[in-house]
Amino acid sequence: MTDRPSRAIRAASFGSAAGLYERGRPPYPPAALDWLLPPTARRVLDVGAGTGKLTRLLVARGLDVVAVEPADGMRAELTRVLPGTRVLAGSAEQIPLADGAVDAVLFAQAWHWADPVRAVPEVARVLSPGGTLGLVWNERDERVGWVAELGRIIGETREDDPNEDSTDEDNTSDHPRVGPPFSPLERHDVPWIHRREVRELLDMVASRSYVILLPPDERQTLLDRVRRLVETDPATAGQAEISLPYVTQCWRCRRP
Repeated sequence: MTDRPSRAIRAASFGSAAGLYERGRPPYPPAALDWLLPPTARRVLDVGAGTGKLTRLLVARGLDVVAVEPADGMRAELTRVLPGTRVLAGSAEQIPLADGAVDAVLFAQAWHWADPVRAVPEVARVLSPGGTLGLVWNERDERVGWVAELGRIIGETREDDPNEDSTDEDNTSDHPRVGPPFSPLERHDVPWIHRREVRELLDMVASRSYVILLPPDERQTLLDRVRRLVETDPATAGQAEISLPYVTQCWRCRRP
Protein backbone atom coordinates (compact mmCIF):
# COMPACT_ATOMS: atom_id res chain seq x y z
CA MET A 1 0.00 0.00 0.00
CA THR A 2 1.35 3.43 -0.92
CA ASP A 3 1.54 6.27 1.60
CA ARG A 4 -1.61 8.36 1.76
CA PRO A 5 -1.25 11.54 -0.36
CA SER A 6 -1.64 14.93 1.28
CA ARG A 7 -4.94 16.80 1.34
CA ALA A 8 -3.73 19.33 -1.25
CA ILE A 9 -2.53 16.63 -3.65
CA ARG A 10 -5.80 14.69 -3.34
CA ALA A 11 -7.89 17.82 -3.85
CA ALA A 12 -5.89 18.77 -6.94
CA SER A 13 -6.14 15.30 -8.48
CA PHE A 14 -9.65 15.73 -9.91
CA GLY A 15 -8.65 18.18 -12.62
CA SER A 16 -6.66 15.52 -14.43
CA ALA A 17 -9.58 13.07 -14.29
CA ALA A 18 -12.50 15.31 -15.25
CA GLY A 19 -13.63 12.96 -18.02
CA LEU A 20 -13.68 9.99 -15.64
CA TYR A 21 -15.62 12.07 -13.12
CA GLU A 22 -18.19 13.10 -15.71
CA ARG A 23 -18.69 9.53 -16.96
CA GLY A 24 -18.56 7.76 -13.63
CA ARG A 25 -20.14 9.91 -10.97
CA PRO A 26 -23.90 9.62 -10.48
CA PRO A 27 -26.36 12.50 -10.84
CA TYR A 28 -28.48 13.72 -7.93
CA PRO A 29 -32.16 12.85 -7.46
CA PRO A 30 -34.51 15.78 -8.09
CA ALA A 31 -36.17 15.10 -4.72
CA ALA A 32 -32.95 16.12 -3.00
CA LEU A 33 -33.02 19.50 -4.72
CA ASP A 34 -36.70 19.91 -3.90
CA TRP A 35 -35.79 19.70 -0.20
CA LEU A 36 -32.54 21.65 -0.29
CA LEU A 37 -33.79 24.73 -2.13
CA PRO A 38 -36.38 27.10 -0.71
CA PRO A 39 -39.15 27.90 -3.22
CA THR A 40 -38.19 31.59 -3.22
CA ALA A 41 -34.57 31.02 -4.26
CA ARG A 42 -33.74 32.42 -7.69
CA ARG A 43 -30.00 33.16 -7.58
CA VAL A 44 -28.10 29.98 -6.76
CA LEU A 45 -24.39 29.29 -6.36
CA ASP A 46 -22.93 25.79 -6.80
CA VAL A 47 -19.51 25.62 -5.10
CA GLY A 48 -17.06 22.84 -5.88
CA ALA A 49 -19.29 22.22 -8.88
CA GLY A 50 -16.97 19.70 -10.52
CA THR A 51 -18.31 18.78 -13.95
CA GLY A 52 -21.74 20.17 -13.12
CA LYS A 53 -23.58 17.09 -11.86
CA LEU A 54 -25.77 19.30 -9.65
CA THR A 55 -25.39 22.47 -11.71
CA ARG A 56 -27.33 21.03 -14.64
CA LEU A 57 -30.32 20.29 -12.39
CA LEU A 58 -30.31 23.90 -11.22
CA VAL A 59 -30.08 25.21 -14.78
CA ALA A 60 -32.93 22.92 -15.86
CA ARG A 61 -35.15 24.60 -13.26
CA GLY A 62 -34.63 27.99 -14.88
CA LEU A 63 -32.62 29.43 -11.98
CA ASP A 64 -29.93 32.10 -12.22
CA VAL A 65 -26.93 29.81 -11.61
CA VAL A 66 -23.25 30.49 -10.99
CA ALA A 67 -20.80 27.59 -10.66
CA VAL A 68 -17.51 27.94 -8.77
CA GLU A 69 -14.82 25.27 -9.15
CA PRO A 70 -11.10 25.35 -8.27
CA ALA A 71 -9.78 22.78 -10.77
CA ASP A 72 -9.06 23.93 -14.33
CA GLY A 73 -9.89 20.53 -15.83
CA MET A 74 -13.21 20.34 -14.04
CA ARG A 75 -14.18 23.85 -15.14
CA ALA A 76 -13.34 22.99 -18.74
CA GLU A 77 -15.56 19.90 -18.61
CA LEU A 78 -18.37 21.84 -16.91
CA THR A 79 -18.22 24.52 -19.60
CA ARG A 80 -18.36 21.84 -22.29
CA VAL A 81 -21.44 20.27 -20.71
CA LEU A 82 -23.17 23.58 -19.85
CA PRO A 83 -21.79 26.15 -22.31
CA GLY A 84 -24.25 28.88 -21.34
CA THR A 85 -23.60 28.74 -17.59
CA ARG A 86 -21.39 31.21 -15.73
CA VAL A 87 -18.39 29.25 -14.41
CA LEU A 88 -15.77 30.90 -12.19
CA ALA A 89 -12.48 29.84 -10.62
CA GLY A 90 -12.71 29.84 -6.84
CA SER A 91 -13.28 27.76 -3.74
CA ALA A 92 -15.38 27.57 -0.59
CA GLU A 93 -12.82 29.76 1.14
CA GLN A 94 -12.55 32.31 -1.69
CA ILE A 95 -15.81 32.88 -3.57
CA PRO A 96 -15.51 35.48 -6.35
CA LEU A 97 -18.93 37.05 -5.79
CA ALA A 98 -20.15 40.22 -4.10
CA ASP A 99 -21.74 40.34 -0.65
CA GLY A 100 -25.33 39.09 -0.64
CA ALA A 101 -25.12 38.01 -4.28
CA VAL A 102 -27.17 34.79 -4.05
CA ASP A 103 -30.23 33.33 -2.33
CA ALA A 104 -28.76 29.83 -1.87
CA VAL A 105 -25.33 28.21 -1.84
CA LEU A 106 -25.04 24.48 -2.54
CA PHE A 107 -22.12 22.09 -2.14
CA ALA A 108 -22.54 18.73 -3.88
CA GLN A 109 -19.98 16.11 -2.86
CA ALA A 110 -17.72 19.02 -1.91
CA TRP A 111 -18.14 20.37 1.62
CA HIS A 112 -15.75 17.79 3.10
CA TRP A 113 -12.97 19.39 1.01
CA ALA A 114 -13.65 22.79 2.60
CA ASP A 115 -12.03 24.34 5.66
CA PRO A 116 -15.17 25.22 7.66
CA VAL A 117 -13.35 27.85 9.72
CA ARG A 118 -12.75 29.90 6.56
CA ALA A 119 -15.62 28.67 4.40
CA VAL A 120 -18.51 29.35 6.79
CA PRO A 121 -18.03 33.14 7.00
CA GLU A 122 -17.30 33.30 3.26
CA VAL A 123 -20.54 31.48 2.41
CA ALA A 124 -22.45 33.70 4.84
CA ARG A 125 -20.94 36.76 3.13
CA VAL A 126 -22.24 35.92 -0.36
CA LEU A 127 -25.69 34.86 0.89
CA SER A 128 -28.55 37.31 1.12
CA PRO A 129 -30.20 37.61 4.56
CA GLY A 130 -32.29 34.52 5.19
CA GLY A 131 -30.43 32.63 2.47
CA THR A 132 -29.91 28.87 2.54
CA LEU A 133 -26.76 26.76 2.65
CA GLY A 134 -27.32 23.24 1.32
CA LEU A 135 -24.91 20.31 1.50
CA VAL A 136 -25.48 17.06 -0.39
CA TRP A 137 -23.66 13.75 -0.77
CA ASN A 138 -24.45 10.63 -2.77
CA GLU A 139 -23.53 7.65 -0.56
CA ARG A 140 -23.68 4.05 -1.78
CA ASP A 141 -26.22 2.03 0.21
CA GLU A 142 -24.02 -0.66 1.75
CA ARG A 143 -26.97 -2.40 3.38
CA VAL A 144 -27.04 -4.26 0.05
CA GLY A 145 -24.63 -7.20 0.08
CA TRP A 146 -22.67 -6.68 -3.15
CA VAL A 147 -22.46 -2.93 -2.51
CA ALA A 148 -20.96 -3.64 0.91
CA GLU A 149 -18.37 -5.88 -0.75
CA LEU A 150 -17.60 -3.11 -3.23
CA GLY A 151 -17.04 -0.81 -0.27
CA ARG A 152 -14.67 -3.32 1.31
CA ILE A 153 -12.63 -3.58 -1.89
CA ILE A 154 -12.36 0.19 -2.16
CA GLY A 155 -11.80 0.49 1.58
CA GLU A 156 -8.62 -1.53 1.37
CA THR A 157 -7.29 1.17 -0.92
CA ARG A 158 -8.46 4.19 1.03
CA GLU A 159 -7.40 2.88 4.45
CA ASP A 160 -10.99 2.95 5.72
CA ASP A 161 -11.40 6.72 5.74
CA PRO A 162 -14.78 7.70 7.24
CA ASN A 163 -15.69 9.37 3.93
CA GLU A 164 -14.58 8.15 0.52
CA ASP A 165 -12.78 11.38 -0.26
CA SER A 166 -12.87 13.02 3.14
CA THR A 167 -9.96 15.25 4.08
CA ASP A 168 -11.22 16.00 7.59
CA GLU A 169 -12.46 13.24 9.88
CA ASP A 170 -14.56 15.82 11.78
CA ASN A 171 -16.29 17.12 8.64
CA THR A 172 -17.94 14.24 6.82
CA SER A 173 -21.27 13.59 5.13
CA ASP A 174 -22.58 12.09 8.38
CA HIS A 175 -21.36 14.99 10.53
CA PRO A 176 -20.74 18.13 8.46
CA ARG A 177 -19.32 21.13 10.29
CA VAL A 178 -21.04 24.47 9.81
CA GLY A 179 -22.04 26.42 12.94
CA PRO A 180 -22.61 30.16 13.52
CA PRO A 181 -23.86 32.38 12.05
CA PHE A 182 -26.01 29.66 10.48
CA SER A 183 -29.01 28.00 12.09
CA PRO A 184 -28.68 24.35 13.24
CA LEU A 185 -28.41 21.84 10.42
CA GLU A 186 -31.44 19.82 9.31
CA ARG A 187 -31.03 16.46 7.55
CA HIS A 188 -33.09 14.62 4.95
CA ASP A 189 -32.18 11.35 3.19
CA VAL A 190 -33.33 10.36 -0.30
CA PRO A 191 -32.93 6.67 -1.25
CA TRP A 192 -32.79 5.95 -4.97
CA ILE A 193 -31.37 3.58 -7.58
CA HIS A 194 -28.88 4.50 -10.28
CA ARG A 195 -28.72 2.09 -13.21
CA ARG A 196 -25.37 1.97 -14.99
CA GLU A 197 -23.20 -0.19 -17.21
CA VAL A 198 -20.15 -1.99 -15.81
CA ARG A 199 -17.76 0.41 -17.53
CA GLU A 200 -19.53 3.35 -15.87
CA LEU A 201 -19.23 1.67 -12.48
CA LEU A 202 -15.49 1.22 -13.08
CA ASP A 203 -15.22 4.88 -14.04
CA MET A 204 -16.98 5.80 -10.79
CA VAL A 205 -14.38 3.88 -8.79
CA ALA A 206 -11.52 5.26 -10.89
CA SER A 207 -12.71 8.85 -10.34
CA ARG A 208 -12.04 8.74 -6.58
CA SER A 209 -9.11 10.89 -5.52
CA TYR A 210 -7.31 8.03 -3.79
CA VAL A 211 -7.70 5.83 -6.89
CA ILE A 212 -6.60 8.58 -9.30
CA LEU A 213 -3.35 8.84 -7.34
CA LEU A 214 -2.58 5.12 -7.18
CA PRO A 215 0.35 3.78 -9.21
CA PRO A 216 -1.03 2.42 -12.52
CA ASP A 217 -0.53 -1.26 -11.60
CA GLU A 218 -2.30 -0.87 -8.25
CA ARG A 219 -5.14 1.04 -9.88
CA GLN A 220 -5.62 -1.66 -12.50
CA THR A 221 -5.56 -4.41 -9.85
CA LEU A 222 -8.28 -2.59 -7.93
CA LEU A 223 -10.46 -2.12 -11.01
CA ASP A 224 -10.00 -5.78 -11.96
CA ARG A 225 -11.26 -6.81 -8.51
CA VAL A 226 -14.34 -4.58 -8.92
CA ARG A 227 -15.02 -6.07 -12.35
CA ARG A 228 -14.76 -9.62 -10.98
CA LEU A 229 -17.18 -8.74 -8.21
CA VAL A 230 -19.92 -7.52 -10.55
CA GLU A 231 -19.32 -10.37 -13.00
CA THR A 232 -19.62 -13.09 -10.32
CA ASP A 233 -21.98 -11.80 -7.63
CA PRO A 234 -25.48 -13.33 -8.07
CA ALA A 235 -27.09 -9.91 -7.77
CA THR A 236 -25.18 -8.44 -10.71
CA ALA A 237 -23.74 -11.26 -12.84
CA GLY A 238 -24.80 -11.27 -16.49
CA GLN A 239 -26.64 -7.94 -16.33
CA ALA A 240 -26.13 -5.34 -19.03
CA GLU A 241 -26.99 -2.64 -16.49
CA ILE A 242 -26.35 -2.77 -12.77
CA SER A 243 -28.70 -1.25 -10.20
CA LEU A 244 -26.52 0.64 -7.73
CA PRO A 245 -28.50 1.83 -4.69
CA TYR A 246 -27.70 5.20 -3.15
CA VAL A 247 -28.84 7.21 -0.18
CA THR A 248 -28.44 10.92 -0.92
CA GLN A 249 -27.73 12.73 2.34
CA CYS A 250 -29.02 16.30 2.36
CA TRP A 251 -28.29 18.96 4.96
CA ARG A 252 -29.55 22.52 5.06
CA CYS A 253 -29.31 25.57 7.31
CA ARG A 254 -30.18 29.23 7.02
CA ARG A 255 -28.34 32.49 7.38
CA PRO A 256 -30.36 34.60 9.87
